Amino acid sequence: MIVPSPYADLLARIPVKPRALEVCGSTTAFWDYGDPGSTTTIVMVHGFRGDHHGLEPVVAHLTGVRIVSPDLPGFGASEPLLGIRHDLDGYALWLREFVRMLGADGRLVILGHSFGSIVVSAALAGGLRADDVVLVNPIAAPALSGPRGVLTRLAVFYYWAAAALPERLGFALLRNRAIVRIMSVTMTKTREPMLRRWIHNQHDRYFSAFFDRTVVMDAFKASVGHDVSEFAADIPERTLLIAAEKDDITPLAAQYRLQVLFPQASLAVINDVGHLIHYEMPEPAAAELRRFLSLPEVS
Repeated sequence: MIVPSPYADLLARIPVKPRALEVCGSTTAFWDYGDPGSTTTIVMVHGFRGDHHGLEPVVAHLTGVRIVSPDLPGFGASEPLLGIRHDLDGYALWLREFVRMLGADGRLVILGHSFGSIVVSAALAGGLRADDVVLVNPIAAPALSGPRGVLTRLAVFYYWAAAALPERLGFALLRNRAIVRIMSVTMTKTREPMLRRWIHNQHDRYFSAFFDRTVVMDAFKASVGHDVSEFAADIPERTLLIAAEKDDITPLAAQYRLQVLFPQASLAVINDVGHLIHYEMPEPAAAELRRFLSLPEVS
């Protein structure tokens, strides 16, 4: 069953072209939105277990720019990395190579959401250069120290169990729809019934689109074993942090501590939302992005 997107009409106004690049020996699928002749290109990196669909609500609220949104290797329609682990070093290497091969002209903006914020930060600290950086729901501190760290510990046990089981059973556990729904319900803050229904449907449809158990385990370990604060001091680019008031993974106090670690960063806080800014509050997030980049309002 497909639940209609509340952002479908806005997204339909933006042209999109599915494309692919051979990066690090495998095929990375990406979607090229907006104006291909724009002087501003925004490369968006999604979070753990998601794919490019998750950031489409934000894309829907941006016009007049080019937006490039890849599926992380091993997730969605992208092939796994060839001979490279799907850990943070592997993903950071992939992102640097992807941007290099993309060869975007003009102003380059790199955006990362959640786990994508860690991948982007590691790539930038490792030599990727951009004109501006935007981190949405950044992982500002170790996930186990978050306001609902007990849930993260349960997640650690869940992934440990999936790794310990025989391949077929472990793979089935990782794709178990009941557990995916529990994750979705835990993260969703909106009380709007139709929006909640659509968010859960998005997770049902895309949260289990991964290549195999090894890819998921490596990426999960990277997501809970690292955070943006490790790399902030080595990111000279002008940076915008878009944080959520009710984020269960990173408390707001940690976002303020993270901000001062960057050479030049500003912090925008969106109220009444948690770790799913991209689903629940894409319009305010896009508005902060437009202000930061001095982009025109959506027509």
